[in-house]
Amino acid sequence: MLFSVLSGLTDAITNAIGNYGLYAVFILMMIDAVFPAASEVVMVYGGAIASGAIAGTSVSLFGYTFEPGFPAYLAIAIAGTVGYLIGAVIGWEIGRRGGRPYLEKHGRWLHLDHEKLERAEAWFLRWEDWAVLLGRLTPVVRSFVSIPAGIFEAPLRRYTVLTLIGSAIWCFTFAAVGWAAGASWESFHSAFRFADVAVALIVVGAAGWLGWRFLRRRPAAGEA
Repeated sequence: MLFSVLSGLTDAITNAIGNYGLYAVFILMMIDAVFPAASEVVMVYGGAIASGAIAGTSVSLFGYTFEPGFPAYLAIAIAGTVGYLIGAVIGWEIGRRGGRPYLEKHGRWLHLDHEKLERAEAWFLRWEDWAVLLGRLTPVVRSFVSIPAGIFEAPLRRYTVLTLIGSAIWCFTFAAVGWAAGASWESFHSAFRFADVAVALIVVGAAGWLGWRFLRRRPAAGEA
């Protein structure tokens, strides 16, 4: 069932990119800055389209079609980078305006509960500026940096620069993987689905381990 859900999500994303090209890459990456939107799949498939290997697809903007190859690759990578940057700034502003009390009350809609905010605060206190850059390069975690950065009042200028660097590394790298895969996208796509399942299982396992540790601590806390 998990494989079926992930497979359907991947197909929906690739269909959107196949139909809307740069616009879909831009919007999906903007969403991914505050809520996980499979940015790996977005950029890899965008890179495959840029290579010209996906029949019936092209990279165009406002009526202008980029030549398959490096021009199209550059357009895809830049669209992803800029989209993610804009989403990250919006997320920072949400955190700054809403503040911690608001997020603790309503954060469940963005998968940001009290425990995640505590971990994010510890992350920022420990790594400071590096928290933003490292967070942008870490799968899953990268979508939960923007709002906490605003809550903890990370300086906007440094936050923007570090986000831009991390986003560019991510987008240009994954788009290059898709570009290199080119005509081999279908076989690569199948392997990528298994990777999705593996990541999901790791996340579920980690959540179970954290839950187990929490339950073990409760009796001790009660005795105290």
